[in-house]
Amino acid sequence: MKANALSEIGFVRKENEDNYLVSTEKGLFVVADGMGGHEGGRLASGITIKILDDSIILPDKDIDCPKVLLDALTKANKLIISRGREEDYPVIGTTVTAALFHLETLYIAHIGDSRAYLFRKGSSKLLTQDHSLVNELFQKGGLTLEEAQNHPQRNILTRALGTEPEPQIDLLEISVQAGDELLLCTDGLYNLVSDEEIHSIIDNDDVLKVKVDSLIKKALERGGNDNITAMLIQYE
Repeated sequence: MKANALSEIGFVRKENEDNYLVSTEKGLFVVADGMGGHEGGRLASGITIKILDDSIILPDKDIDCPKVLLDALTKANKLIISRGREEDYPVIGTTVTAALFHLETLYIAHIGDSRAYLFRKGSSKLLTQDHSLVNELFQKGGLTLEEAQNHPQRNILTRALGTEPEPQIDLLEISVQAGDELLLCTDGLYNLVSDEEIHSIIDNDDVLKVKVDSLIKKALERGGNDNITAMLIQYE
């Protein structure tokens, strides 16, 4: 398995509240986009990354991957809420999209509006659903795709880690094949780079680093108005 990741602060934010984890040894890959101000956002996303890393050891054949991911994120949720109260942050939370590869299966735990895309043999698929107000309106037919993409409230989340005592976390299970590529990214990327452009960059013969660099560069060229994180994993 190969992986490459890059996170940029962008041109507007004063701090980078995104965090990510790359662990090819564990088959664990995570992106998290914190919210709640500079310190609060970094704290929430950092807590999530650390607990996931600490909770998942080198997997054996009997590991219950969905349970391990869910337990880790439930623990992170409680700690984020507790630390937010201690530090008196009015709002604190984070998105998280965590991917765990085990025995030719990809397990994803997801909450918020970071994303996971799967690229296979020239095709691409968005695996996750954005937990946002605008996406809910779009799914119900209240907005067109173009309206959703340009809506001024598209960053309002309906779910995030650290905002509710009992988080609703999506769990996905996908069979993987040699050559599959998985992109994990925060909204700072896909809000500025379309799915078609992302597909075009991934679907070429460049090495992973070049593809990731190209994604980040494209988002910066479009204004870089948010923190931007992209991670590309190739399953072998």
